Amino acid sequence: MPEGCALAFDFGERRIGVAVGDTLLGIPHPLATIDTPITDERFAAIAKLIAEWQPKQLVVGLPMHPDGVEHEMSALSRRFANRLKGRFGLPVWLVDERYTSVIAEQLLEEAGVKKGRKQKPALDQVAAQAILAGWFEQPGTAV
Repeated sequence: MPEGCALAFDFGERRIGVAVGDTLLGIPHPLATIDTPITDERFAAIAKLIAEWQPKQLVVGLPMHPDGVEHEMSALSRRFANRLKGRFGLPVWLVDERYTSVIAEQLLEEAGVKKGRKQKPALDQVAAQAILAGWFEQPGTAV
């Protein structure tokens, strides 16, 4: 795992949650939610985040069924990871993201953010935070 900043993504067809952290500290932070289904707008927003944060690597959550079997969103997340690597030329890692949404909901509830409208915009970026925390512990698979 290269030292430096990492950006993590919780990929969804409508929204992409983004978190940031540094490998030296190993502490991830929620950063942004990209809320558009339009591919060009998504990658423009990601390009701005990359320009601002100058990450050394990117991390993408890989959705799986509880038994570890991949499903249709797994293929979309892999495609997204490959597109990130192709567009930005940075190392990209795939990390098992099972239960990150559950963890994100728990963290938000502990912070006093109730389920519903207020929680929804933050949920994806906190899920990305959980993905990055998992990557800090176990790097996963390089794309």
